[in-house]
Amino acid sequence: MRVLILSATTGGGHMRAANALKSYIQSQNPRSAVLISDTIQYVSPILNKAVTEGYVYLATKTPKLFGYVYRTADKDTPINKTVEIATTTVRNKLKPLIDDFKPDIIVTTHPFSAEIFTALKTRNAENCNIPIINIVTDFAVHQTYINDGVDAYIVSSHEMVNQMVERGVERVKLYPYGIPVKQEFYKDIDRRTAFESEGMNPDMRTILIMAGSFGVTDILKIYHKIVKSHEEFQIIVITGKNEKLYDTFDRYLSKITLNNALVDIEKSSRPKSITKLSRHRKPAKPTKLLYYTDEVEKYMHMADMIVTKPGGLTVSESVASVLPMGIFKAIPGQEEQNADFLVRNNMAVRLEKDNTCTKIVTDLISHPEKLENMKKSIKEFSRGNSSENIYILMKELLKKYHNEEAIDRTEKI
Repeated sequence: MRVLILSATTGGGHMRAANALKSYIQSQNPRSAVLISDTIQYVSPILNKAVTEGYVYLATKTPKLFGYVYRTADKDTPINKTVEIATTTVRNKLKPLIDDFKPDIIVTTHPFSAEIFTALKTRNAENCNIPIINIVTDFAVHQTYINDGVDAYIVSSHEMVNQMVERGVERVKLYPYGIPVKQEFYKDIDRRTAFESEGMNPDMRTILIMAGSFGVTDILKIYHKIVKSHEEFQIIVITGKNEKLYDTFDRYLSKITLNNALVDIEKSSRPKSITKLSRHRKPAKPTKLLYYTDEVEKYMHMADMIVTKPGGLTVSESVASVLPMGIFKAIPGQEEQNADFLVRNNMAVRLEKDNTCTKIVTDLISHPEKLENMKKSIKEFSRGNSSENIYILMKELLKKYHNEEAIDRTEKI
């Protein structure tokens, strides 16, 4: 099977979903050819720079404006027309990639990628008669994901199925399989062994903090509020590749360990981890600080709760790990809608920078039954192994486009 996955680098989630699906396909059929293309970069580096830098600037510097643009683009407005003009202008530049790779099927994990290919497909129907699956990488519907020529939409819930039907999408094209994540997120671990290998207490409740992509101040404020809780627990902070956030936490934890009784310091250079276990004169929380790790799934399985921004992929990884969420600083737009969905379905709570944050975290940690109820809600919501279901769907779509012999042939590629 030859699979072309069209994605984009606006935010990290779209590419993470693409890579998770690629990994699964190749694990099932090592001889399959799977190519991930940063579509916008491929068709126009200038457009890609404008889109990616514009996204980061609006989301971090002017979130209210970002929310306005997001909501406006969800309607039949000049913004939508501008997107259509842009994708129509660059669509033919995607044709060489299609001709060279000759995919049997195309999967998209970004709305612009879907728009570009479907614009090409509808214009060159004879030469681009290729099935396309569009993965919606959030927990709410947006008009930019809906395009003529899409054969199947992967969405996160039955609620989204109904929302897309209301927008005119045929129900037969909608599959509530969820967003693809690495297979490791579905697998249980030996938690005690994991804690001991990290030099942490396996019998203490653990909160994981992840939100390295954007910002510093808000995460530190949340951390300061959390450690004021009178309940005993330990914290794991993963800053990702946000050097400013890592350095700020590093300086802060170093100051604590100098001003208070030092329990343990284990230092190593990036991209490994720093562990600083500190004891305040007032509420103290042992804290493990990591700059970057490719074992996020391990830390999610170790944690009792995650504090994070509600990006589609981080949320999906938390769901696969059956990990209750504390949501903070949701960007107006898709993150705000994600947060609303999660809270509404008892999979997350909202955390603010004020003192209610301390109260909410304390309440959850001191009442394990509440965390268990959230885990139960996550299990009830979980769609199972998304990549596996998408892989089966891909083969079914190929059967519709070709005969059975063609399927057998592609399976042997």
